[in-house]
Amino acid sequence: MLHDTAMPREAFQLSNFKVRVQDVLMVMLFGVLIYLAHDMSEEFLLIGLAILQLIEGRIQWLNTILGRATSVVLQLILVYLLIGITGGVTSPYYLVLLLPAVSAASYLGVAGTVASSFGAIGVYLSFLVFIDWKEEFIEPEQMHILALRCLVPALAAIVVNSLGIAVRTQSARYKAAAEQLAIANDNLQAAEAAVRRSERLAALGQLSAGLAHELRNPLSSIKGSANLLERSVPQDSAIAKELAEIISSEVDRTNSLVTRFLDFARPLEPRREMVDVREVIDRAVRRAAVPVIRDYSPTLPRLAIDPELMEQVFLNLLTNAAQASAPESPITVGAIEAGEEIEISVIDRGCGIPPDKIETIFNPFVTTKRDGVGLGLAIVSKIIDGHNGRMTVESELGKGSTFRVFLPIAAETK
Repeated sequence: MLHDTAMPREAFQLSNFKVRVQDVLMVMLFGVLIYLAHDMSEEFLLIGLAILQLIEGRIQWLNTILGRATSVVLQLILVYLLIGITGGVTSPYYLVLLLPAVSAASYLGVAGTVASSFGAIGVYLSFLVFIDWKEEFIEPEQMHILALRCLVPALAAIVVNSLGIAVRTQSARYKAAAEQLAIANDNLQAAEAAVRRSERLAALGQLSAGLAHELRNPLSSIKGSANLLERSVPQDSAIAKELAEIISSEVDRTNSLVTRFLDFARPLEPRREMVDVREVIDRAVRRAAVPVIRDYSPTLPRLAIDPELMEQVFLNLLTNAAQASAPESPITVGAIEAGEEIEISVIDRGCGIPPDKIETIFNPFVTTKRDGVGLGLAIVSKIIDGHNGRMTVESELGKGSTFRVFLPIAAETK
């Protein structure tokens, strides 16, 4: 079977179009070298070296180990040809050996730096093979100069490699610090949003409590009057009896709403007990009477929670999930240990939540249901906050939603 080994086009795209001062100086210096060259072959070889030096760091593929190694090999070939046509070991261009050595040292590790240095020295010394030793003789001083010409590129490469490692290490530290600051900033924003939501909940709770207490007395009077009217009208007066029943049922519905207001406004003081959270979830499942797929971890520790309040939390989440899903569509409930917390997830495959509602669904009076009041999730959030827990939601329109409840594991439960 043939495999497509072509290099992705993105690998050869320029990663930085900004012209640096170093680039201008490099172009000027190479321009002078090209101007001083004796023939066109020298000029073409110097132009090739200039191009390789200028594109390093600009093409993404050359920032890989294979790309940088390829660039170093090409530079060694060009240097070999340049020194070869200009006198071999006596070439005035011997210092050009620094280019591939430094290029490798600035990006590759110690092994790559040593290999490129030996490669540069080997390129230079290879011209000794072409000397007719029967007619030529290298004096000790010339041998000394030859050794210096070999050692200087290697020494320069090691120094550049040490500086490059220091720069990369510092850059990695700055990058890690920047990532930590970004995470801290996200956490701070989340904390600020939680504080604002708590302030809104507190204000609305006070308003709800006052309003609910004011409504309960007249509601009781209205229902009592409706019951009295129903008993006092003649038996053959169907319209009057129907109207009395409507009044009574609407009063019950309104009274239920008032009760929910009071539940929302009432200060929460959880009565904690050491319980198995799976048993609490199962009780909520039985009350919700919805098809559920259970996925519990068998090694969950017991939690110090208020079982009645937490049962109400799971009941509300299961009811919402069932209302958002198609009839008989199963709901998945999972419970696992996640570090210092227990994560309980309620997953439905329903209609999902609009993106513009995700950030506000835990606020009072925010609902996606036509006949909803918008207090269910607000009460759930308040109960979770009272247990020092937290909630998250993930949703996609047409695919469903996942509500996650995180409850802390007390130290004594471990």
